[in-house]
Amino acid sequence: MLRKLAIVGLGIGWMSFAIDQAPQKIQVSKTEQIDFQPGGVLRLTNSTGTLTVEGWDQPKAEITTIKSTKRAYASGENTKFSAVLDSVHVTAQHKGDELVVATNFPRHRAWPPGNPWGDGANFDLDYLIRIPRNTRLIIAGHDVGEIHIDDVAGDIDVTLLQGEVMLHLPQDGKYAINAKTDYGNVNCDFPGEEKRRRWLTGHQWVTGDSAGAQKLNLRVGYGDVVILKTQIPKAPPSTLAVP
Repeated sequence: MLRKLAIVGLGIGWMSFAIDQAPQKIQVSKTEQIDFQPGGVLRLTNSTGTLTVEGWDQPKAEITTIKSTKRAYASGENTKFSAVLDSVHVTAQHKGDELVVATNFPRHRAWPPGNPWGDGANFDLDYLIRIPRNTRLIIAGHDVGEIHIDDVAGDIDVTLLQGEVMLHLPQDGKYAINAKTDYGNVNCDFPGEEKRRRWLTGHQWVTGDSAGAQKLNLRVGYGDVVILKTQIPKAPPSTLAVP
């Protein structure tokens, strides 16, 4: 009986050790807040991965980044492969009247290339950026990934090499939209003029400019643009008696 208990205990010990040593992705997160007055300009350069930008009511910008390895590693490899994440730098600083968020990272392109538009990055990067709603947003040359923009009322300029751009816009707003993909589709909930190239490799959606309209210039090399209406619920009728 004691022998059986010893064997069972040894098995449980090995299971616990295996769980402790299970490979895991290495992840590093950072959040910083920077004074940023409403009506300013936010410019992102050389960004990559999944970028989410949200409008809020605070007179500042909040920038959260999460860097992680693409695959899981055993605990003994953490030190070796955490150097990959240490080489990825996201900085934010004021330059003139702009707040510039710049990303720098080494590229490792495989040969032969599996994807001519691939960035060759051997890490994953997620951004969550909150800014005053009426900020002008410029995303200059996002490499590969997804861009999500929600509740931003200032003009928006986006260029994306490969991936998807998704915007949520209030249904009752005025918009001057010029969305274009070289290889992909534009799906828009708002009325506009649809244009396609002769060989159906590109797609463009354009709406006429009007006074006070929010300007949206969106460019994607390989991928899609999705522009959705945000349904704003109406306030319930007052239950107070009319005098």
